[in-house]
Amino acid sequence: MEIKQKVRQFIESNLIVFEEEVVFADDDHIFQMGFVNSLFAMQLLTYLEQEFEITIGNEDMDIANFSTVNSIVHLIDKHSRVV
Repeated sequence: MEIKQKVRQFIESNLIVFEEEVVFADDDHIFQMGFVNSLFAMQLLTYLEQEFEITIGNEDMDIANFSTVNSIVHLIDKHSRVV
């Protein structure tokens, strides 16, 4: 499974909305749309570090890095290239 699919699957499995089907694009701001909350942000951080074996430092603790599927994938790519 590719990175983007894994990220989307994690987000979709942790949505706080109670509708049967929630649709969002890869550039939609999942926090502004009310799909997730601050607790999810901590779960997401833990998931990303464990699943992709990366360490996300304080310099990347900006909501912009975690607000869309595409920004999360970009963050993973950035840290995956660091050796």
